[in-house]
Amino acid sequence: MSGEVRIKGLSELHAFLQQLPEKMEKNVLRGALRAGARVVASEVQQRAPVRTGLLRGGVKVSTGGRGGTVVAKIKVTGKHAFVAPWLEYGVGAHQIAAKKGGWMAFAGVFAKSVQHPGIQPRPFMRPALDSRAQAAVVAAAEYTKKRLATKHGLDTKDVEIEAQ
Repeated sequence: MSGEVRIKGLSELHAFLQQLPEKMEKNVLRGALRAGARVVASEVQQRAPVRTGLLRGGVKVSTGGRGGTVVAKIKVTGKHAFVAPWLEYGVGAHQIAAKKGGWMAFAGVFAKSVQHPGIQPRPFMRPALDSRAQAAVVAAAEYTKKRLATKHGLDTKDVEIEAQ
């Protein structure tokens, strides 16, 4: 990741967040993480390999928290979700065998087993994060600034966010 994000007034923002009730703080942080994750998720959709379009359509953002930690996840859901790790990391050569006593059919040819050559990795999730991480941090900071100003009455005009 190249570049930095400078946020002026961060200590004041941190002090204000410490005064908020815990539930309100988690809601603000979850919203901020969601805003940042959406930036990365849109890049994942752009980079995802397209064959049927179902993989791209299954990119979703979720947030949650447990034990004082708030997290955001970008995941692939739906009918073709199982394919995402294979594309991201590749698959080594392996043998595919029919169920005991059964046969498999490939292109009209029946066999008891087939040697799969594997596939090369075609990463799309990690490169999306690497290329949009800085923009995601800025989006999260902007969301926090706006939410605290509109919902909680904090004067955020002294908080400056700039990407370098």
